[in-house]
Amino acid sequence: MLLTPLFVKQGPMSNQTAETPEISERALNSSYIVCIDPGHQRKGNSNTEPMGPGSDTMKAKVSSGTTGKSTGIPEYKLNLQVGLYLKETLTEKGYHVVMTRETHDVDISNAERARLANQNHADCFIRLHADGSDDRSANGIMTMCQTKHNPYVASTYKESRLLSELILKYTSAKTGAKARYVSETDKMTGINWCKVPVTIVEMGFMSNPDEDKKMATEEYRRLLAEGIAEGTEAFFKLR
Repeated sequence: MLLTPLFVKQGPMSNQTAETPEISERALNSSYIVCIDPGHQRKGNSNTEPMGPGSDTMKAKVSSGTTGKSTGIPEYKLNLQVGLYLKETLTEKGYHVVMTRETHDVDISNAERARLANQNHADCFIRLHADGSDDRSANGIMTMCQTKHNPYVASTYKESRLLSELILKYTSAKTGAKARYVSETDKMTGINWCKVPVTIVEMGFMSNPDEDKKMATEEYRRLLAEGIAEGTEAFFKLR
């Protein structure tokens, strides 16, 4: 399991005087911790784990994901590259960033990824994925969160829904991609084990020839990262 150093949230400064310089936006951002999960890995793990704490339903720990139909690029590579761009963007804005992985050669289950967000006291958990469909014309961005009746993490539903809505809005606006919708589901292990606001970002369809080619470019990947970062900032301002 990838070991990630724990960040400790900083509380408000005390004993400030009239001479204290104005706190910058970057300094304010530094109190937030964002955990980024580039979905999948080079080799999937078909061993199983509970879908949620105490669940009798077992699911594969992690799959290797889909593959670009035009480019042949595996999803796990796309997810990591966008994740690294997102880390760079958020770090420049002053946020603390925790990555569940920064290499392809890991073996980290979906539950373990969620627990990393919990252990690091993240203010939100952003899971990066790409979509696939038998319909090659399907395109656009979708985000996902739990339902309000989730048996494991219903308490973070409202914030997870808000995070999902804002990331969908800003990422679609930044890239020009179709904004599909926020899908609510209670069948995702990486959501059910997560105790902090969480979203899955399905960044586009690798089964769509045009979208697959776009997502293969550095320019578009950076736009995805910038849109996700803007949505995350909007979330922190509204939560």
